[in-house]
Amino acid sequence: MTRYKIIVNPTSGRGAGEGAVPLIDQMLSDHGLEFDMVRTQRPWQAAELAQQAITDGYDVVVAAGGEGTANEVLNGLMWAKLAGSGNAAMGILSVGRGNDFAFGMGIPNDLAAGCQALAQNQRRTVDVGRVVGGQYPEGRYFGNGVGIGFDAVVGFVALEMKRLSGFPSYIVAALKTIFLYYKAPLVRIEYDDQMFTMPALMVSIMNGRRLGGGFLMAPEGEVDDGLLDLCIAEQVSRARIFTLIPRFMAGTQATQKPIRTGRTQRIVVTAVEGILPAHADGETLCTEGQQLSMELLPSQIDILSPSPEAPQ
Repeated sequence: MTRYKIIVNPTSGRGAGEGAVPLIDQMLSDHGLEFDMVRTQRPWQAAELAQQAITDGYDVVVAAGGEGTANEVLNGLMWAKLAGSGNAAMGILSVGRGNDFAFGMGIPNDLAAGCQALAQNQRRTVDVGRVVGGQYPEGRYFGNGVGIGFDAVVGFVALEMKRLSGFPSYIVAALKTIFLYYKAPLVRIEYDDQMFTMPALMVSIMNGRRLGGGFLMAPEGEVDDGLLDLCIAEQVSRARIFTLIPRFMAGTQATQKPIRTGRTQRIVVTAVEGILPAHADGETLCTEGQQLSMELLPSQIDILSPSPEAPQ
């Protein structure tokens, strides 16, 4: 019988993680699953618990939380794989704010549907990204994407908000950030046979599709195509940023002149003048970075995701 390890971040979604514990317990029991549940108490504990779960013989390790919890579980699974300890599939129960990681993996936002997906045990092999630089010279894995510049600062500002959560917090944060951070650093971007230097307001490197709970940075992104999707915004005026925000919400920004898109397996971004604030799956990589290198590792882990015909 499939054994599930459920790793809950009780502080996810400003306490929604703790509130979801009895619901998760009841729903998974109703599905007849064999599972153990544990709460995290400190940063990076989810990664350690995920790695240990493989050693303990669990078949599926589930992140019950938001972006950070999912990212840590992903890193723990990759550590175990790299160490030769074994493999386990990854599941996600969305109880965070943005839930963009889950969205990109095709996992429903609704908790009941998420539990049903775990019971269905339908697996999909997906790619995993790795970023080197900032606070992680040894590297950090990511499942959804890396944001450099404007969108990273938006995430930092959103985290400071006490009254708003979810997509509304990112909208307000984006509006605030327009006035806090609109001077783009001069960056050198290198990928494939291209190298160019430009004032870049934002460089998004996506394995998934969405950031900030509703900004479609890579509307056609696929987590199993072996490529990173790039969305690069040139320096523009504050007024122009306002007009671009709805485009990102609709996923139509590629039609706009200040936006460059592309696909690659590896990309390096270097600050020529200025600094690079950056995040990976919503988790801070650096606030004053100088160089970040991202690569995609194809077909790394299995994700439990509903089959296309399943209701979501």
